[in-house]
Amino acid sequence: MFLLDSVLPFAGMLVALIVFHELGHYITAKMFGVKVLEAGIGYPPRAWGFTWRGTIYSINWMPLGGFVRLLGEEDPSDPQSLAAQPAWKRLIVLVSGSGMNFILPIILFAIAFMLPREVAVGPAVIDVVEEGSPAAAAGLKPDDRIISLGGDNVKNTQEAGRAIRLNTGETITFEVDRPLPGGGFERISTDIKARWDPPGGQGPTGIQIHNQVSGSQICRTSNLPQCRETEQYSLWNAIPKGWTATIDALRLARVQVFSIFYGGSGPDVAGPVGIADATGEVVKEAGWKTLLDFAALLSINLAIINVLPLPMLDGGRMAFVLLEVVRRGRRVAPEKEAIVHLVGLALIVLSAVVITYFDVIRLIDGRSLFD
Repeated sequence: MFLLDSVLPFAGMLVALIVFHELGHYITAKMFGVKVLEAGIGYPPRAWGFTWRGTIYSINWMPLGGFVRLLGEEDPSDPQSLAAQPAWKRLIVLVSGSGMNFILPIILFAIAFMLPREVAVGPAVIDVVEEGSPAAAAGLKPDDRIISLGGDNVKNTQEAGRAIRLNTGETITFEVDRPLPGGGFERISTDIKARWDPPGGQGPTGIQIHNQVSGSQICRTSNLPQCRETEQYSLWNAIPKGWTATIDALRLARVQVFSIFYGGSGPDVAGPVGIADATGEVVKEAGWKTLLDFAALLSINLAIINVLPLPMLDGGRMAFVLLEVVRRGRRVAPEKEAIVHLVGLALIVLSAVVITYFDVIRLIDGRSLFD
């Protein structure tokens, strides 16, 4: 079951993400006249392949992604090599992979919005205001109905929680409707600072919220039919929502990184085993449609990691090109750059082994990546 529920969807998703990444390198290399030696799905040893216009197109036995092999990535001796191109062309070729991984989430999110999905019925209503929290200091009370956060309307707890997380560390304008004793509501607006490192279980602002459907019925879970509704968007509405979802994911990634410096826990780290297990959980708990959202988030992570100045990755190679520009065209010797990337590869492999070890321990203990 682990193979069917976790490994197969994870492998398929990983291949799609990496092939899309490598497609960016392939297109820009061809556009600039750089010789593409091989474009492959999976990693060697080669299972099958053919040659067309000087490029080998292959399918390989290790189905964990794909690759594009360019002529002379460090050696500029051949005019068709990558290293022989002007610095700006090399930078475009190197960054194009991550660029494709930034474009892909827009498409995936848009497709997800076009498919019918069940979402929680709102509005979002405050259930608990923690004593001594920013929300308590601002005067929020239980049963206040959240209308908007930071000027953006929210219709359920999911949207309210996302808006608060997106603005962690900032002051958020809460607009709420407060029930009046004789009936009706009073509209109240107040500013609340979303904390970086709140006490356990309190959240950035110190409130707990639930969805409220007709009358006073409370939905603390979306499992009940009356707590869910079907949502679906047209193509023209789904594309801008896909763009917004991608920007929001990037903002959430920034919040996760910044939280490390403000005493928070920071982002979780997982290797292939951990991500495969998480993929299985997503499919099991939320269905195959949600896998589109998960793949979009992984694509964004792949894009960010690849632009970091780490040896062996695209960002590391870009760092050498930028260093060359700073040095007014004086290159680092190809053999020295190759050594740096080789050491970087060794460190990446070592890190992957260590992370995989902890992933396996977590699985043995029965803990989830989402715990």
